[in-house]
Amino acid sequence: MFLRKTHDISRLEAFSDAVFAFALTLLVVSLDVPKSYDQLMNLMSGFPAFACCFGVLLWIWYEHNLFFRRYGLQDPYTVFLNGALLFVVMFYVYPLKFMLDSGFAHFAPIGRQGVAPMTLAQLSNASAIYGLGFVALFVMFGLLYLHAYRKRHDLGLTPLEVFNVRSFAGQQIVSAAVGVIVVLIAVAAPRRYAFISPMAFILMWPAHTLYEMRIKKKRKALEARLPPEPASASAPS
Repeated sequence: MFLRKTHDISRLEAFSDAVFAFALTLLVVSLDVPKSYDQLMNLMSGFPAFACCFGVLLWIWYEHNLFFRRYGLQDPYTVFLNGALLFVVMFYVYPLKFMLDSGFAHFAPIGRQGVAPMTLAQLSNASAIYGLGFVALFVMFGLLYLHAYRKRHDLGLTPLEVFNVRSFAGQQIVSAAVGVIVVLIAVAAPRRYAFISPMAFILMWPAHTLYEMRIKKKRKALEARLPPEPASASAPS
């Protein structure tokens, strides 16, 4: 990973952080103090789903933070893409929480009051909806990196940094492609196989592993052809 330069946090980044913080508050299991043991157990039963939701939002925030640390773009197109990305994050907070709450309720229904496991047909439709949001999110990230690539001359990127920005865009495309697979399974597979659709997100690991292996080989070949760069210009992963 390389960070192009450090800079003061802009109003755009501060606003984005506030949106992520608000999204996290929407995931809070309950704002009421339990008044009985049963209420306490019901509250505690929601923490696994909350922890997963927190992890997903933290991952998205990290990806968002990396982009602005790397390039710090503030032009109107960046603002538009960033706004679209934040809109998707806010819109899909509750669908994400519902998917995880329902999933945990299916495997551990005890104490999960008010949370009903989905039928296979409902799971198929919900997976398609969530998958579309996942695709939209990483398409926005990909477009941000492609925009940084188009701005490579204005940013003064070196050849290695140009390669990096293209590889970062490719990472987002890989994530979006996994989301497309999830949607296709949800829409096209027989209903009895609906449970495979959300499980297909596990493809993120092998897909990104293979992509990183391919990128590392290309980066090494490029580095071998280029003269050494100043240590402050880039810190390759």
